[in-house]
Amino acid sequence: MIDVDLLLAWGGAYKKVTAGEIIFTEGQSCSFYHQLISGSIRWVSIGDEGKDTVLSIIEPGESFGEYPLFDDEPFLATAIAASDSIIIRLHKPTFLQLLKENSELNFAFTQLLSKRLRFKLSVIKSFSSHCPEKIIANLLNQLKSDKKNFCADCCQLKLTRQHIADMTGLRVETVIRTMRTMHEKGELVISKGKVYCRDMIEVIMN
Repeated sequence: MIDVDLLLAWGGAYKKVTAGEIIFTEGQSCSFYHQLISGSIRWVSIGDEGKDTVLSIIEPGESFGEYPLFDDEPFLATAIAASDSIIIRLHKPTFLQLLKENSELNFAFTQLLSKRLRFKLSVIKSFSSHCPEKIIANLLNQLKSDKKNFCADCCQLKLTRQHIADMTGLRVETVIRTMRTMHEKGELVISKGKVYCRDMIEVIMN
């Protein structure tokens, strides 16, 4: 999101993390701005029984865990490396000063946070329909619109059924059954277990 050379010029530093390594945990105070260079990060909520619920999969170029940078509250979720990854970190006070001295970057970052909040609200709003097909279609449309979690060249969804279940609050069995129905209706394509979605999904409710 922010030019890497600019982050380095302001004192940013690379950090390598291995698959399964925890970067920060829910409830922990925030000391750095984090941006993913390579690999992937799971943004998860960990329940009382220790089970991970995936809220989002962070891709290269994305920042994550930003809100505590501005409200001084602790992290709301845990960041875990899904694969061997490289991130760049910048100390919180330096990051805030960077935004203060770069109005265009400050505005762009505000737009990003607003867009992410709108995405979350759209997903939550779809829950009121109590229709699994509409909930899943809304999530896939939002991800496709944001060019997130899809392969750019073949439009293959990079999320698993379990990821979708976690992000929508549906049972994984419901997700599997619903996506199979969507495939049969031509709303998406399932081939060899992989999901493809080239166009926006239209789901008309009575």
